Amino acid sequence: MASSAKNQPRRSVNMKKVWFYSLLLTIQYGAQPLISKRCIGRDVIVTSSVLACEIVKVICALFLMAKDGSLNKVFKEWTLIGSLSASGLPAAIYALQNSLLQISYKSLDSLTFSMLNQTKLIFTALFTYFILRQKQSFQQIGALFILILAAVLLSIGEGSRKDYGSDNPDEIVFYGIIPVLIASVLSGLASALCQWASQVKKHSSYLMTVEMSLVGSLCLLASTYKSPDGEAIRQHGFFYGWTPLMMIPVFINAVGGILVGLVTSYAGGIRKGFVMVSALLVTALLQFVFDGKPPSLFCLLALPLVMTSISIYQKYPYRVKKKEE
Repeated sequence: MASSAKNQPRRSVNMKKVWFYSLLLTIQYGAQPLISKRCIGRDVIVTSSVLACEIVKVICALFLMAKDGSLNKVFKEWTLIGSLSASGLPAAIYALQNSLLQISYKSLDSLTFSMLNQTKLIFTALFTYFILRQKQSFQQIGALFILILAAVLLSIGEGSRKDYGSDNPDEIVFYGIIPVLIASVLSGLASALCQWASQVKKHSSYLMTVEMSLVGSLCLLASTYKSPDGEAIRQHGFFYGWTPLMMIPVFINAVGGILVGLVTSYAGGIRKGFVMVSALLVTALLQFVFDGKPPSLFCLLALPLVMTSISIYQKYPYRVKKKEE
C-alpha cells in the first residue's frame, strides 16, 4: 500500500508530461506544413534547411540532457561502434526522408500533404513485422486498407487539380505526391529500426536524437559533393534564399523531432496516434483561418477515412492468445 501511494504522485507527474508533450506535438505537427510554405522561399536550397534543422535539434537535445543531468553519464558510457550500430542507418534514412518532405511541402496543399504523410503507418506496420516480427490484428489490417484507400483517393484527386500555382498536373504528382509517399516508406523503415535499437541498446530519446542528427548531417554533407544542392551551395552560398523567417520552421521542425521521441517514450504509440489524428484537424483549421480556403472535396472525403483508420489501428492492437492447457 505504501509503495502504491508513493507511485501515485509519480504517475500524476508523468501524465502531466504526456499531455503537455502531446499538445505541443499536435500543434507542431499540424502547423508545420503551413509555416514551411510561408517561411521557406522557393529559392532556398533544401539541403541547407535540413542541415540547419539537424544542428538546432542537436543543440536542443544536448541542452535538455544537461538540464536533466544525464549528459555526463552519456559521455562516459558512449562508444562510436555502439552509436553507429544503433543510429547510423536510421539517421541516413531520415536525412533522405526530410529532404523529400521539404520538396513536397512546396508542391502540395497543406492538408493533403498531412494526410498523405499518414501512409507511413502502413509501412511502419510492414517493416516492424519483417524486422521485429510484430503482428497486426484483423482490425489493424482493415484500418491499413482504409488508409491505403484514402491515399489513393488523394493521389488521383489532388493530382488532377491545378490550383497549386502550376498548370502542369505532372508537377504536382512528381514533386508533391511521389516524394511524400517515398518519404513515408523511408519513415516506416527508420521507425522499425529505431524501435529495434531502443529495445536492444536501451538508448534514451535525447541520445538517439543527437546521434541520428549528427550521422544524418554527415550523410547530407557527403551527398553535396556531387548533388545539385551541393553545386548550388558552392555557387550561391549555404544561406542562399534565406530570410530571418527561415529560422521559424527550422526551429519548430527540430523541436518536433524531439517531441516525437518524448511522446513515444512516455506514452507509446497509442498517444502518438491520437496526436496524429488531432494534428490533421489542426492543419485543416489553420488552413481555413489563414488561407481562407476550405478543404477540397477530395480532402473532405479522405479526411474521415484517415482519422477512422488511425483510430481503429490504435484502439485494436494485436493480442497474443493464451494457449489452451
